[in-house]
Order: sequence, then structure tokens, then C-alpha cells
Amino acid sequence: MKFLKETKDGTLLRVYVQPKAKRNEIDGVDEWRGRLKIKVKAPPVGGKANKELIKFLSKLLGAEVVLVRGETSREKDLLVKLSAEEVKRLLKL
Repeated sequence: MKFLKETKDGTLLRVYVQPKAKRNEIDGVDEWRGRLKIKVKAPPVGGKANKELIKFLSKLLGAEVVLVRGETSREKDLLVKLSAEEVKRLLKL
């Protein structure tokens, strides 16, 4: 899976975020970008969408999630403190 990359610190999760959605949810895989598509309710103002994304994934995965790259972009790289296999299993992919 292109959007998961195992590192020494955990798993790098590459996502494409759609802010201002009706609800927080995983919306499949964007094959062209090689990223997991995630919708979040929060608007992209003052880092609200980033906070909502991290909160959503932390709760879903039950692990610490850190934004590594893409603070002001829709394309983000997040570090999840789990193995790639564990992330795949928890995301049901």
C-alpha cells in the first residue's frame, strides 16, 4: 500500500484531507496521489482541521499520531506509533 511506510519510529501514513465534511470518516484510497482519503468536519482555519484529523486517527487507531509534513496542505504525512500491519488491520484495509 503506497500510503503506508514503515519507519524506525512507527508507520508513516500519507493522507489527503477533505475539510468541512458532514462527518469524520475514511473515504477510501486516492490511487493517483497514493494517499488515504479522510474527511473531517472541521474547517481548514487556524489548524482546526489538523487537530480534528489527529484526534480522529488517534481515537480510531488507539495510538499516538503526529503531523510530520503538510501543516497547510491537504496532503499530509502523519507518524503513527504502530507497525504498518497493525495500522492496516485497524483501518480495515
